[in-house]
Amino acid sequence: MSNDQPPEDDPFLKKPQEPQGPQGSQGPQGPEGPKEPQGPSSGSPYDSAPPPPPPPPYDPGPYGGGGPYGGVDPLAGMPPLGEPGKRILARLIDFLIISIPLYLVSLPWGGAVELNDNNSNSSDVSDVFSQTYSGHQLLWSLIGLAVYVAYDTYFTHKDGRTPGKRLLKLRVAMLNDGRVPDTGASFMRAVVLWLPALLCCPCLWWLINIVLMFTDKPYRQGLHDKAAKTVVVQTN
Repeated sequence: MSNDQPPEDDPFLKKPQEPQGPQGSQGPQGPEGPKEPQGPSSGSPYDSAPPPPPPPPYDPGPYGGGGPYGGVDPLAGMPPLGEPGKRILARLIDFLIISIPLYLVSLPWGGAVELNDNNSNSSDVSDVFSQTYSGHQLLWSLIGLAVYVAYDTYFTHKDGRTPGKRLLKLRVAMLNDGRVPDTGASFMRAVVLWLPALLCCPCLWWLINIVLMFTDKPYRQGLHDKAAKTVVVQTN
């Protein structure tokens, strides 16, 4: 965990809306000092008890947003959410920044991907597109996983912006207060994004996260955002 504190003038910080008491209230006696009791007093402490404070304007919920049944807009005080198209393009830029050098480095050892050569004229689709997940490919997948996770963790913790997000004017922020994610949140976000994408079910995993960018309400969070309690917002 990091002890980094965001600057007080950080324009991306989510501004919490704190409940305010009655105007001009300065304690139970008011601004003009104690008032003379009216009528006979029984000495009961309830005779001059101040009115109860007003309830909070909304239930902050687990992430600091508004309650699900009305109240303050959960997006109040936040910068605009990142557009899904820009997020996808930013992710593609980051992917190319890592994958192209990684593939070139792997070439002297046979490349990072091995395709199964069946040496047959069969038109079976399973034969044409079959892929051998060998020990060689598994090794490079693990290396790639470590590189991708380190890349995302470093840049997200640094200022919330990978190179791709910086080009598209996007930023990752903690949902509860808008600060830059600490090391733990940045690492969680990167692992949840890249572990299934590289070792398990890449096509399905990317599809799920892309759909969530368009359909998740109200914060457009992918599964990695939900795990780290982050959100992607636009910057100037």
